[in-house]
Amino acid sequence: MEAQAQGLLESEPLQGRDEDAVASADFSSMLSEEEKEELRAELVQLEDEITTLRQVLSAKERHLVEIKQKLGMNLMNELKQNFSKSWHDMQTTTAYKKTHETLSHAGQKATAAFSNVGTAISKKFGDMRYSIRHSISMPAMRRK
Repeated sequence: MEAQAQGLLESEPLQGRDEDAVASADFSSMLSEEEKEELRAELVQLEDEITTLRQVLSAKERHLVEIKQKLGMNLMNELKQNFSKSWHDMQTTTAYKKTHETLSHAGQKATAAFSNVGTAISKKFGDMRYSIRHSISMPAMRRK
């Protein structure tokens, strides 16, 4: 008996097959004519309320568009604002800050390395230029 009672008191939501079983069940035979009339009246009232809510929502959406137009807000401006806000939000994240710091440090190291390579190459060219000038100025070196 307790197993049956437990099954009736399940707290889990209905699953797809359970919903199908409930939807296909005919409860009308279990209801009195008075209960059926009350449910029909409630159904009509709910449908009317839903229609009214849709109309109110539509009117509010139109009003929203009008206000945005008066303020000069359009889709492009909104996209720009959203992008700017998202970009700002991303820049304030810890991950972005750490990545920015790491890449900045790596860029400084790369700049220093390229500078050192450039200096070394310039020095080699300078040495080669000196060597060529020196060999041109010495006649003994030209004859060999």
